[in-house]
Amino acid sequence: MRKLLLATALAAGLTGAASAADPVRGVTDTEITVGTYTDLSGVTVAWGVNNSNAWRMAFDEINAKGGIHGRKIKYIVEDNQYQVPRSIQAANKLINRDNVFFMVANGGTPMNNAVLPDQLAKNVPNIFPLTSARSMAEPHHKLKFALLASYYDGARAAVKYFVEKKGKKAICTLAQDTDFGRDVTDGVADQLKAMKLTLTAETKHKPTDTDFTSAAARLRDAKCDVVFFATIVRDSILAMSAIRKSGWDVDLVGSVASYDSAIAEVPGGITDGYYAMATFILLGAENPDPAGKAFYANYVKLFGKEPNPAAQVGYTGAQVVIQALQNAGRDLNVDSFLAGLEKVKGYKDMFGTPAITFSADQHSGSTESFLAQVKGGKWIKAIPEPLGF
Repeated sequence: MRKLLLATALAAGLTGAASAADPVRGVTDTEITVGTYTDLSGVTVAWGVNNSNAWRMAFDEINAKGGIHGRKIKYIVEDNQYQVPRSIQAANKLINRDNVFFMVANGGTPMNNAVLPDQLAKNVPNIFPLTSARSMAEPHHKLKFALLASYYDGARAAVKYFVEKKGKKAICTLAQDTDFGRDVTDGVADQLKAMKLTLTAETKHKPTDTDFTSAAARLRDAKCDVVFFATIVRDSILAMSAIRKSGWDVDLVGSVASYDSAIAEVPGGITDGYYAMATFILLGAENPDPAGKAFYANYVKLFGKEPNPAAQVGYTGAQVVIQALQNAGRDLNVDSFLAGLEKVKGYKDMFGTPAITFSADQHSGSTESFLAQVKGGKWIKAIPEPLGF
């Protein structure tokens, strides 16, 4: 019996040693493989391209300095064209063929929701997806992390502000009939319920719709005094155009998904006055932070265009990931990386974004948003301090 116990103990020790030496998916002595699927050629291309550009820029910068604990980051980006089937196909490649260690900035709410069950089952973390959907951090899961406030949080804060500070009473929504759209409209509905108010009118559309004439007429006939948009870039511009061409001067408020320089710069002033709940503030060459000025100049040099908000948030996300990998140390695995993220406290970026903090039970980096507004072809802060609810 004594010999049997000794043999068992030795076997257990050998097994433990073997387990300790088991390879970690996507991690070698010299490299960490990171993947992204995002829109490089579809309806949200302005977000997908600029965001992934900024992630690559940040990773290239740290690689040029020797990497993180002796490892350089290999970054692979796949085009999902803002489509669910293509996202599933791209994720399968990244997980099963490229063996990514973790995924960052995956683009689109319905796309992430479709991919996540298989991704999480394979123990691949989903870090800072390019969507502010609540499902990116809720319900809590050890592998899910969202960088900034959700669409839902922003919508609730916006409704609270426009009712209490602007005296709005006829609240309406113009929304994509998608998971993203429902996150925004759920926030509007829940805040109205909390304030004992009801929604006056709503319209829904597909992300690819181009005619908003009837939607504008319906909301105008309902005598809405503020319309909350659950739209991205293209449909935001088309809907605003239809509303303004009808001669209707009503306050329009979007989510961070429509906080884009492409909207501010639409010719003819069609978008002037439009509000958006921005989880960060777009700062270009005028950024007072020297690091921010350097980011702007380097981005223009590399990509031949100014960085849009998606580029800013991508660069910030990459810096937080780099810090988490540094926190994890040389002995890198999924658990040490996640622990490294949860050690990030009060991170302040070069763009004035609300402080980013994680913990073991809090995987949303922030819950606050700024109220931004288009003025003279540029985004400005409508009020100085971020809003919550």
